[in-house]
Amino acid sequence: MTRVRVTAPRQSATAAPGRSPYPREDSEDSDAGRLFIRSLIRSQLRLALVVACGFLIILAVLALFLVYGPGVAETRIAGIPLDWLVLGAGIYPVIGLSAWLYNRAAARNEARYRDLVEDK
Repeated sequence: MTRVRVTAPRQSATAAPGRSPYPREDSEDSDAGRLFIRSLIRSQLRLALVVACGFLIILAVLALFLVYGPGVAETRIAGIPLDWLVLGAGIYPVIGLSAWLYNRAAARNEARYRDLVEDK
């Protein structure tokens, strides 16, 4: 049996440690760089708040439906109450969808930021 040594890949000359993947203009050395960074942070914060509020609204509507919906408390599927199923298993697709939408929109914000900085 032979031993194989596993090591991390070597870094190329262009990927120096500590270097930002963004162009030089995104640094806080210039007024334009600071403006671009603040704009990115504001857009990411706004996105996070919109997704969080949307998720909370969906949860509130779901809770109101379960409390005030006619016959929801008595409905059973395979012997399990419907409200337990909805809260226990039905909410996970909503969480996953919210996370997927947030991730996609955040990546789009960052791509716009990179395009804006590279055009500068």
